[in-house]
Amino acid sequence: MSSPAPQTHTPPGAPPPAPPYEIKIVSHSNLFYWWPVWAVGFIVGFLTIMGSHRMAVVPKETKAYRNALVEVKEGDRTVTYRDRDVLVTPKAGDLPPVGKLNEPADDPHFHIATEKSYGVLFVIVLLLVIVITNVPMRGLWSVVAIVTIVALAIIFSLAEYNGRSWWDHILEWLGRLHIYINAAGYLMFSFALLAVWLVTFFFFDPQIYMVFNPKQLRVRQEIGGGEAAYDTTGMVIQKQRNDLFRHWVLGLGSGDLIVNTSGSTAHHFDMPNVLFVGYKLRQIEDMLREVQVTSG
Repeated sequence: MSSPAPQTHTPPGAPPPAPPYEIKIVSHSNLFYWWPVWAVGFIVGFLTIMGSHRMAVVPKETKAYRNALVEVKEGDRTVTYRDRDVLVTPKAGDLPPVGKLNEPADDPHFHIATEKSYGVLFVIVLLLVIVITNVPMRGLWSVVAIVTIVALAIIFSLAEYNGRSWWDHILEWLGRLHIYINAAGYLMFSFALLAVWLVTFFFFDPQIYMVFNPKQLRVRQEIGGGEAAYDTTGMVIQKQRNDLFRHWVLGLGSGDLIVNTSGSTAHHFDMPNVLFVGYKLRQIEDMLREVQVTSG
């Protein structure tokens, strides 16, 4: 004969067993949407390192000459360089380390790219992320913004000045725009931003959450605050994903979750910047639907 299965008992004072399953919703900060800044910074930073150019730090009034003849004294001998491009500073001691004539001048060692579009791209991405994360354009405003951009693009292509379209003049001006950042500038900024991004995403953001189980909703609305519990009976849940640029372009399908509880403890909750909000909402609805069917 087989012995009966052992029964588990909850010790006195121990917390009750966990519900069958729970669904946790985390509200992320707007810093999540800054991932394109550090991503582009790393890309252009490594492209700059892969280049073979270095930046020379020289004072103003430095002159550049081509095909020059240079004689350099190295110890007891004189070395002659012919047909070289040279930079001539106003006086001795202008090259780093500045003013230390008894020390040899530092060779250029700062990695820099000759491609001016790297700096322009980085600045444009940075400015776009700042605008998108701080100027929300929901619903109709997103449509207005897209229609305005398309209309301006058509107008600029049709309008002419001095026999050339406005786009030709704009692109020519952008072609003259030079923004140079050395590799350390890109990488240090990107590493620092990524470190803050990771700490915020994996440590601070999970402190603000909602936890749904078949019978109860637990909410924490601030870091270090306590939880509040609400009954799921009569609860209404909605998703809001109407900011095209923030939710779709930068958020990769994120959205805001709106929850309204019912009964004597009725409360309204807004959980912004929830990743995969559509999938999470379907999970919650399926769980509550199963509870209703089981109760029925």
